[in-house]
Amino acid sequence: MAEILYIRLGSRVQDKISWLIFSTSEQEIIASGELTSAEQLSELTEKARQRDVKVFVPGGDVLLKSLTVPTKSQRAMRSAVPYMLEDELAQDVDQLFFAYANITDEQSDNNCFVAVTERAQMLLWLSWLAEANIQTKTLQPDVLAMPYTAGQWHAIALNLATSSSCGASNGIQIVVRQGQWQGFTLDSDAWQFSLQHVFATEQKEGLAQEKNDIIINTYSDLGNFNEASSPKGFTIVKAEEELPLALFAQHCQHSKFNLLQGEFKVIEHRSKNMKNWLWAAGIAVCALLLNVSYKNVQLWQLSAQQEQVEKQIIARYKTVFPNTKKVRIGTIKSQLNRKIAQLGGVTEQTGFLSMLSQIQPAFAKVPELTPESIKFDGKRQELRLQAIAGDYQHFERFKTALSTANLTVKLGAQNSLGKQVIGSFIIVSKQKSTNSKGGS
Repeated sequence: MAEILYIRLGSRVQDKISWLIFSTSEQEIIASGELTSAEQLSELTEKARQRDVKVFVPGGDVLLKSLTVPTKSQRAMRSAVPYMLEDELAQDVDQLFFAYANITDEQSDNNCFVAVTERAQMLLWLSWLAEANIQTKTLQPDVLAMPYTAGQWHAIALNLATSSSCGASNGIQIVVRQGQWQGFTLDSDAWQFSLQHVFATEQKEGLAQEKNDIIINTYSDLGNFNEASSPKGFTIVKAEEELPLALFAQHCQHSKFNLLQGEFKVIEHRSKNMKNWLWAAGIAVCALLLNVSYKNVQLWQLSAQQEQVEKQIIARYKTVFPNTKKVRIGTIKSQLNRKIAQLGGVTEQTGFLSMLSQIQPAFAKVPELTPESIKFDGKRQELRLQAIAGDYQHFERFKTALSTANLTVKLGAQNSLGKQVIGSFIIVSKQKSTNSKGGS
């Protein structure tokens, strides 16, 4: 068709949705607009009826990974990839959907390019389109619809501000393509932080070898990020400003990747005798509806349980790290790894994890004592534990149990709070103490 309807969905039903109709023959925009939520997608039903539809989804919901898998068998490769990535992913691999790209990278040994997203998120996107009676054969992460130039980045801002208090603080998301199979979508605050700290650090390390700045081509205003404020190692090139979807429309065809594959692959029915199958199709639809209804009930129950567990995880995380402002369930694992790395001095014999392992048997021996907070001083190799119990004897029992675990224990002040007693411990590994004496 000469005209294509492009739609960019959000992550949640209340997220703003952008749409644009682009003429491929005239290379111009016919119409564009925004919907306040996925519930308004039916307003695009008529526009989609006589046009091809291509749908973009947030790059923040799709993880792009490049791997080297020691096999040439596609079946073996796709069976191995989920478990190769299991330690990096915050969820069970059975809850995730893996889509593969047929590309080659002559600059590296990577032979497998995979996109990972939640299966539930895929179902959610497709359910919105189905409810609006919008059919599409293409579902693509927005970062792969950005322009691509080897060795350069391309960035554009999306204004997704809504009346909801959830999501990004200012409703601005930055879409960045870093390479052929590399990119990300971040809210503006995370983008600024990453530029100043994460990317800048990586670039400084790379400059020692390559001595080349990274060129970032910008197609819109990126807030406080400009030539004057950009960190060392980055060069800003202002390109002609574009509507995000107009930019996607001009460059998305360069990437053949499509999330609609495997279990989500679109199957086209071209039989001329479709009426002969109506009865069989009717029975199949009834069975499918019953099955889907049952699955929906299960999904609702699991979603409710998952939401409750996620809230508990986030609450626990904020309790342990009270200064953390923004916590996302999908990144808690990586954040914890960074927190542990920041503790310093972690070896098999000493360090935070080693001491946690040493004090665990003491908790098993004195189950009446419950930890309230744990703080670790990496320089002193010292663990400070605040706990609560029913009486003072439990603190003495816990101290005795720790003393038998090759630990030096100092029992701090204890206060009675009604029927409970709150107190603290300062715990140091005896090996650390011995080493300190030997060095002095």
